[in-house]
Amino acid sequence: MDIEKLKDFFKNDLFAADSGIKIVEAGEGYCKTELEITPRHLNAAGVVQGGALFTLADLAFAVASNSRGQLALGVNTNMTFLKSRSKGKVYATATEAAKPGRLGAYDVRITDEQDDTIAVFSGMVYRKDVELNF
Repeated sequence: MDIEKLKDFFKNDLFAADSGIKIVEAGEGYCKTELEITPRHLNAAGVVQGGALFTLADLAFAVASNSRGQLALGVNTNMTFLKSRSKGKVYATATEAAKPGRLGAYDVRITDEQDDTIAVFSGMVYRKDVELNF
């Protein structure tokens, strides 16, 4: 797997890119993404909007699940919000929960700059018979 080609492929995830989310690390079955919270990410209560955190986690989930070069599409996700943040950076780290097969399960931990858990996300993908060229 070529990390730069993987990053290039996910530049096409325009919603995540327009949201300011960056891929900071990736490997087989793994990805870490980053978001610097700005006023546009805040909800009416003045804390980072749940959709922004979901998008951060979803991109990490997508990169980790597609990192082996087979198209994987999410079929189920769940997210639990534990703490709020209104400034600084937040990160999402996705890892494979089990050896990948046709179905793949992933855990994503969303943290702040002090490595405190802000939210947890779990997702399942279905792998199609489509090869990605990284």
